[in-house]
Amino acid sequence: MPHLDPFTVPEFHLPFDNSKDPAGDRANAEATAWAVDRGLIEAGASEQFAGIGFGHLAARVSRDAPYERLLLLSQWMAWSFVLDDQHDLLIRAGRVRDWQPISDAITRHVSGGERTGAPRPALDNPLVASFAELCDGIMAGMTPLLQARYRRHVPRMLRSLDEEAANRLPGHRPTVEDYVLTRRHSSQLLPMMDMVEADQGIEVPDEAHRTPALRELMWSAIDVISWGNDVFSLPKEYSCGDTNNLAALLAHWHGLTLPEAVRAVEQRIHDRVEEFRAAARDLPRTLDALGVTDPAARTAVEHRVRGYEDWMIGADLWQRHDCTRYRDERFAAGLEAAYTRPDLVSVA
Repeated sequence: MPHLDPFTVPEFHLPFDNSKDPAGDRANAEATAWAVDRGLIEAGASEQFAGIGFGHLAARVSRDAPYERLLLLSQWMAWSFVLDDQHDLLIRAGRVRDWQPISDAITRHVSGGERTGAPRPALDNPLVASFAELCDGIMAGMTPLLQARYRRHVPRMLRSLDEEAANRLPGHRPTVEDYVLTRRHSSQLLPMMDMVEADQGIEVPDEAHRTPALRELMWSAIDVISWGNDVFSLPKEYSCGDTNNLAALLAHWHGLTLPEAVRAVEQRIHDRVEEFRAAARDLPRTLDALGVTDPAARTAVEHRVRGYEDWMIGADLWQRHDCTRYRDERFAAGLEAAYTRPDLVSVA
């Protein structure tokens, strides 16, 4: 692997306001303790794990939610970081096949199927057991409409992890276009956005939810968050040969240096934000043209768009100020985090 040229994380073009729920510290500490109690991480690694700051991210994107829902979102985020890092560990160890029983058991539970069809070791695994606990609590606070979306988004998220594993096969690099499509789901943002909408009492009806204009606003926001995260995580992913990074792929396919590729990502983020803002300004006229006239539906759409703004600026501020993950020397060197557990996914 060639040497990683030094680069500076840009100040991305994110002209949105953000504030943080003051309960973020408490939620972060309690979600960390929950992860230890459920066997997701060892107690000795809890300080490093807490440094990810998932409670602070939750507090930036779901302000004023009841504390129990803020904590649930923080726990879900903690679980999702363990999921992502354990999946990465399996890829590095050449044990991706061990992942399938875990993924199947999670998919079966969120889909409402009988869990008895899963292998017993998968059901007993802390990743599956803690997911089932979280999932049941999450859906208890959702309307049937939001439950249906959440049930669709979690399995798609899991499939995207399989796609990222395939992208890391020796000698393979996805195209930039294919990677962007996968990254929209491997970001794990859609289930979390469902949770925040439920906690904020936002329910966009299907006739508005399915409109191309509103879906493009959603993808714009997710692209901005994901591409920014790729810059923050570039040292780690470059160091361990992970091809699932927009800057690394732009460098490869367009013959750029990494600093040039980072600047290219910055420009893409700028353009995507401006597309988002233009589409948001035009949304009332778009809804008129589509015949979406119900005031409650239009208000829900407005709140969703404001929520996307919270996600874009909140994720950026979290990475810059609340999270030690991207400043950790082990992480930047491409090494495993201290809290990953080689025995966590073992279903043989």
